[in-house]
Amino acid sequence: MPTDRTVPTDRTAETPFTDLVDLASRLLGAGVVATNEDTFADAENLLVAAPAEFRPHTFGHKGQIMDGWESRRRRGRSARQPHPTDEDHDWAVVRLGVAGVVRGVIVDTAHFTGNYPETASVQAASVPGHPAPDELAAAEWTDLVPRTPLRGDTAHAFTVADPTRYTHVRLNIWPDGGVARLRVHGEVRPDPRELTGLTFDLAAQEHGGVAEAASDRFYSSPHHLNAPGRAAVMGDGWETRRRRDQGHDWVRIALAGEGEVLAAEVDTSCFVANAPGWAELVGSVDGTETVLLPRTRLQPDTRHRYRLPAGAPVTHVRINVYPDGGLARLRLTGRLTPAGQDALALRWFNALPPAEAREALTAAGLPTDLATARPLADATPVRALYAD
Repeated sequence: MPTDRTVPTDRTAETPFTDLVDLASRLLGAGVVATNEDTFADAENLLVAAPAEFRPHTFGHKGQIMDGWESRRRRGRSARQPHPTDEDHDWAVVRLGVAGVVRGVIVDTAHFTGNYPETASVQAASVPGHPAPDELAAAEWTDLVPRTPLRGDTAHAFTVADPTRYTHVRLNIWPDGGVARLRVHGEVRPDPRELTGLTFDLAAQEHGGVAEAASDRFYSSPHHLNAPGRAAVMGDGWETRRRRDQGHDWVRIALAGEGEVLAAEVDTSCFVANAPGWAELVGSVDGTETVLLPRTRLQPDTRHRYRLPAGAPVTHVRINVYPDGGLARLRLTGRLTPAGQDALALRWFNALPPAEAREALTAAGLPTDLATARPLADATPVRALYAD
């Protein structure tokens, strides 16, 4: 079996959307909620965080064991219908870990060379709450990626321009075959009604925090810093190369919204011989910086917790580490300012599907014509949706 991986020349896996949060990450709570067929290999494999592996001559009672989703060979109707029907293709429905605006999708057929699908499409739907598979089947599905030819052993990257907030995606394959991984990169759009009046981790991915810049990504991604859960091994954190100059390394995180940071956790768990010696937290808003935590000594393999003095609201926080090394996680507990609440709510409301926006307005006793007036630039007309 070939070991080299190819990427179509018209779509590259290095496109900018790949640096956004994977909304279909299991760490965020994603899961496969329904599929019509996965006899050869479980659809759950689509969401495994690690790259797909292949071990030749490892056979189970159903054949070669594949690290991906693989359906049986179809022997029914023609698979060349122009539109999806239940009879001509296979599919899997994924609940996103967090609702958001999808900016790009990767359909990876890694190691599937003689058994990959001929074509595929990706659709999305927004179904609030905790819908069952039959409710999802009745939902209105929108094409994010139209039916497109696939190649074997290839990471197909598709840019998406749809500005709508979605909760679920569906991968359709024609007529059958195997897909190793599905990635759904985008921007988190949390529901402000779930956060209003609470203190929470302003930096967390699940609330819309983004590690938007870093001095060094040599060993691992800065996106690990604000990922859910605790790091189990060193590779779950952010680690820099060894510095040979007088500088220092850093990561800048855009918070879920403008807020007051009340406490911080700087976690060096699993970093025993390569933790930074010191760390500093610097907040900023509109270019004005405020030191939240002065340069402070760190210990290896330790969760450091700090209460921070009340100070000016910030929209970004930069953690400076001296001189280099690795961190497992950074948590920034705080509360949104009124301006931060309004900005977060506008991003959410403007991205809702029209029917969902009207339902939210009706429940709050607001005129439904506000749904057609979007995008709103001022939150005042819809503040009753989420205000205490």
